[in-house]
Amino acid sequence: MDMKVYLILFGAIAAEVCGTLLLPLTQGFTKALPSGIVVVSYCLSFYLLSLSVEKLPLAIVYASWAGLGVFSVALVSYFFFGQHLNWQSVVGLFLIVVGVVLVNVYKVDINA
Repeated sequence: MDMKVYLILFGAIAAEVCGTLLLPLTQGFTKALPSGIVVVSYCLSFYLLSLSVEKLPLAIVYASWAGLGVFSVALVSYFFFGQHLNWQSVVGLFLIVVGVVLVNVYKVDINA
């Protein structure tokens, strides 16, 4: 499998995380600059997702995008916004990462 598709997928995840983290700054989409960045981030994320599903199964792409997006937003929110993560949350985030790794390691190759 070409690693380029995984770089595209990670780009989609990064764009989605960027958009999600900037949502509070939009203040209900009343602030033009952060609102514009959020819209562009989500559009870029979906565009990159569409490229990813050309080479990887949709279930794998979506599980990776959603799972790593949730993990990344929770982690960044903890470090940069001081949002609390209890031990149950940390275990849940760990299980998300384990799940994403498992679905990627044991995926079915659609091009085989």
